[in-house]
Amino acid sequence: MPPERTNAPVKLSLPLQYQQELFTELRAEDELVVLARGLGLLHLITNLLHFYDAAGNNLVLVVGADDRENEWIGEALAEHYATSKSPLARGLKVINTEKASVPMREKIYAEGGVLSVTSRILVVDLLSKLLNPEKITGMVILHADKAVATSLEAFIVRVYRQTNKRGFLKAFSDSPEPFTTGFAPLANMLKNLFLRKASLWPRFHVSVAESLEGNRKAEVIELEVPMSDKMREVQNAVLECVEISITELRKSNTGLDMEEWTLDSALHKNFDMIIRRQLDPIWHRVSFRTKQIVNDLGDLRSILHALLTYDAVSFVKYLDTVVSANTPPPGSNRHNYSPWLFLDAAHVLFQTAKSRVYEGKLNNELSRISSSTTFSAELKPCLEELPKWNVLSDVLAEIENDAYLHPANVDQSNSTILIMCNDQRICRQLREYIGTMHAKVAQGSDSKDDEQPNEQKSSAELMLRRRLRDYLNWKRSLSNVNKNLSGEEDKAGKPSDSPAAQSAPQGRPPANKRRRVRGGGAVTSAAGRVPNTSVQTEVELPGQVVSLLTEIQPTEVEETQKEEVILDDLEDMEDFYELYDMNDLVMIHPYDGDMDEHILEEARPRYIIMYEPDAAFIRRVEVYRSSHSGRNVKVYFMYYGGSVEEQRYLSAVRREKDSFTKLIKEKGNMAVTLTHDKKNEDPQEQFLRTVNTRIAGGGRLAATASPPRVVVDVREFRSALPSLLHGNNMVVIPCHLTVGDYILTPDICVERKSIRDLISSLKNGRLYNQAETMIQYYKYPLLLIEFDQNKSFTFDAFASVPTGPVFKTDQGFSSSGTATSSSSSFLANPSNPKSAQHQLVLLTLAFPRLKIVWSSSPYQTAEIFAELKKNAAEPDPLRAVQLGLDVDISNSVSSGDVMAAAGIEPRSTFNLLPQDMLRAVPGVTPQALERLIIETDNISDVVNMDVEQLDPLVGKEAARKIVAFFRKSVFD
Repeated sequence: MPPERTNAPVKLSLPLQYQQELFTELRAEDELVVLARGLGLLHLITNLLHFYDAAGNNLVLVVGADDRENEWIGEALAEHYATSKSPLARGLKVINTEKASVPMREKIYAEGGVLSVTSRILVVDLLSKLLNPEKITGMVILHADKAVATSLEAFIVRVYRQTNKRGFLKAFSDSPEPFTTGFAPLANMLKNLFLRKASLWPRFHVSVAESLEGNRKAEVIELEVPMSDKMREVQNAVLECVEISITELRKSNTGLDMEEWTLDSALHKNFDMIIRRQLDPIWHRVSFRTKQIVNDLGDLRSILHALLTYDAVSFVKYLDTVVSANTPPPGSNRHNYSPWLFLDAAHVLFQTAKSRVYEGKLNNELSRISSSTTFSAELKPCLEELPKWNVLSDVLAEIENDAYLHPANVDQSNSTILIMCNDQRICRQLREYIGTMHAKVAQGSDSKDDEQPNEQKSSAELMLRRRLRDYLNWKRSLSNVNKNLSGEEDKAGKPSDSPAAQSAPQGRPPANKRRRVRGGGAVTSAAGRVPNTSVQTEVELPGQVVSLLTEIQPTEVEETQKEEVILDDLEDMEDFYELYDMNDLVMIHPYDGDMDEHILEEARPRYIIMYEPDAAFIRRVEVYRSSHSGRNVKVYFMYYGGSVEEQRYLSAVRREKDSFTKLIKEKGNMAVTLTHDKKNEDPQEQFLRTVNTRIAGGGRLAATASPPRVVVDVREFRSALPSLLHGNNMVVIPCHLTVGDYILTPDICVERKSIRDLISSLKNGRLYNQAETMIQYYKYPLLLIEFDQNKSFTFDAFASVPTGPVFKTDQGFSSSGTATSSSSSFLANPSNPKSAQHQLVLLTLAFPRLKIVWSSSPYQTAEIFAELKKNAAEPDPLRAVQLGLDVDISNSVSSGDVMAAAGIEPRSTFNLLPQDMLRAVPGVTPQALERLIIETDNISDVVNMDVEQLDPLVGKEAARKIVAFFRKSVFD
């Protein structure tokens, strides 16, 4: 039984009212807690774990925590211990795959404390009784939104609750959206977790609102940054492409639930998943165009994100990669362009994006030439900066002035400036910008239109000029690679030393011969693209590139400033061991979930610049400010007004609020869950439950004293099948198996393959070795091919497999349970690629006793296993483990006796391929084949034997034929 809970006084760090209420509620009863993002979920969990840790003599398991959360919880428990000085607290112990030996785990379980165990290890230890569930004080489940019926977490809770009814169980989640999909999702999740109560804490909860909106509210300055005209034009073009793509999907796929197929939903990351979830069951029937559009929606959403975060040069480079990815390989007649690339809006997108980097200016004399003649244009860099950069510069200047007027000693905060953004790439961009934003670039005058020829231009032009040089060099190298791959000059019949080739710099065509090259380029005066033939984007000519590169070459001022601008990238830190002054520090950090609370607590920033909006971080700042009365925080909240960034932020907040509203309504209408305790059940009722009513009307002879059991390889616990077998009242016995994945009976062995695993096993020959060992030790070997339950049941998933070896085996007669070294191979013809269906046929021809079972889902597989186990003997786990190993199965039973008891012929214990080869030799009869297999090791021994050696085995006449066959010259 679990140890009794103690109520020793424990010092906790829960300063806010709603945190104290929730903690008191958790101590009293088991429940599922759904908390809004940013309200300090991990902080609450660590206080709860410290409460049980300080009580001592407990065994508390933390399930579902990742490595970073383990680090967070471990540090928090250590800080609690340092503060409370509890003599019984032991901190967090982590059991993972890196140090997970069985004796070590058994010792750690016996010592008790707070343990974080990976789900796969924990379920194996519970089933194998290495950890007795009755000795567990309680469980804390993290990320409860992932505890679906087939998950390992639900499996663990089911095993735990079957034998332990007294231990506590707390589940936590800060993602309310997954609880609102499907029929009665909250009730189903509570059922999976064996809980009766759900506790919901949205941001608009009365206690939360009162705690965060008091006198200690953080000062937030909202900065709506307007986009530039060209950025807005690009955004509108992309949104038009998205809208047209969604409309095309609606027309092509009638009869589906299209309520969420809207432009607003398309801006979220999970929009592709929503569409794929609906189309997966019929994915083999949808058109190729529909599949392309579904993939294109993700690309278009990425382009929208890149527009607001990439600088102008990097954005053009990204668009070039999008076009290149949709370009068919050289020599291919297949056109795989995405449909949106042919829209007029796509043409506007590419043209406007390039105009943010450089533009073409026509010479007045050339403008009078006929429009049918191709003429050159002069490219000039324009290098449009992101509007947020200038606002960031102004904010930093304002902060510097405010820090000077209000020194840091007036409160407990530092004058540290914390800049938060979405990812590391944006961090590097801002870091480079801040290092160069005060640099000056000497702008010479090459045009009569320049009013100030020597004006010093500031801001990020230094950075953009350098990136433009890198981009043009990259574009030139990419063009050369494409030209070499396509071999256009050779196909045209022009020798490399022709005048046309010599007149073009570095093998390029002359300036008056315009070539269409797929990819991005500059705006020129040439004619527009040809519609509906190929993706046409304006391409800069070689002379234009050379002129533009000359224009943006580093000036003397830039070369001088390269030495002055130092970007601290933490290199050569061994020369600088001094600590930074926190009052002079600018920190740029990406959003990192609950880990952001560490940044706030350690840096204690006085100024926070949210370069990109994030609702969860705003709440973390509110919790941080409300928890520390002596720390003032000033937050600058930046966003592009009227952009998809603003719309995405508002939509995310609205979706969370709507999710909590649905959960509150479902909780109010939810029925009370009643559980049935089998321990207090009448013995006669227990017996009747074991009767199989499908046999003889439920006679007593059909009753079983114990439930059926299945021996499962421990590596199979990554799949959902062991959980479903356990849910179907089967005893799952985890073991390290050498032969097969599932042992159903003493005669039935199953090797389970998913589609992806099947293809790789067929390719590298591993499946041949696995089939060979199953046939060697089991009477009924089965190959189970299991499809994805949420996808269509079709062969399209593995219609073709790359060329290579189909099966591999040695040509020796002796075979063991492990893969043997390959002296020769049964190869597919390298020039004739073979499909997976073809290779499966070859597998069944090589092993006629191997049966193939097809299953459309793990649920169907569990039903198939139940049917196969009817009226059959139960497997022996010890024997299943020892089969295939180089040890005797028992002291009294030899492997030959086991094979004979299973009804397997002796010759089937040897490799079949060399048997088939010998069977084709003249003079080798079935009786002679038996003697040769038993008396020799491999074909090489037979080939090297003479007539006198073969005579005792096969007879003199047969020996002469065999020797004559092997020693006959192939040149006769």
